[in-house]
Amino acid sequence: MNTQEKLIDLIQDFDNAMLVTKTDDGALDARPMAVARATDEGALWFVSDRNSGKIADLMLDRDVAITMQSSRKFVTISGECRVVDDQAMIEELWSEAWKVWFPDGKSDPSIVLLKIVPERGEYWDNSGVAGLKYLIKAGKAYLQGERAATDASVNASVSM
Repeated sequence: MNTQEKLIDLIQDFDNAMLVTKTDDGALDARPMAVARATDEGALWFVSDRNSGKIADLMLDRDVAITMQSSRKFVTISGECRVVDDQAMIEELWSEAWKVWFPDGKSDPSIVLLKIVPERGEYWDNSGVAGLKYLIKAGKAYLQGERAATDASVNASVSM
């Protein structure tokens, strides 16, 4: 598996992410988002209220960052966010859990989708055998007063 495939594979492990946008005064704003879909190409889909502050942010600057993490897996993505108003796609992606935000269901006129098209990303995967190998390397480096080296199975920057 190459590094791009590994990044996409890791992305598909996450149900939630932090979406980071830039506000009108240039500040960074982050908020948690439920992942509606992660595609085989690495694109991420989210649902949003068209009247939310993040949509206003995206009208000014479509460049975003996404962060995802668990106890042993970490991913960052930077890319462009597109606001998609497509009722057929809303119906395809619809989750009953979204009724918390959209009580009128999938026909709620305030629903829009966000599609993040990744341009680059980075991952750190300390899970499974690769994580165990890294832990051994790190312990050895510590005892020898050296810096632990990582390989692409644990950490890599990826251009999409």
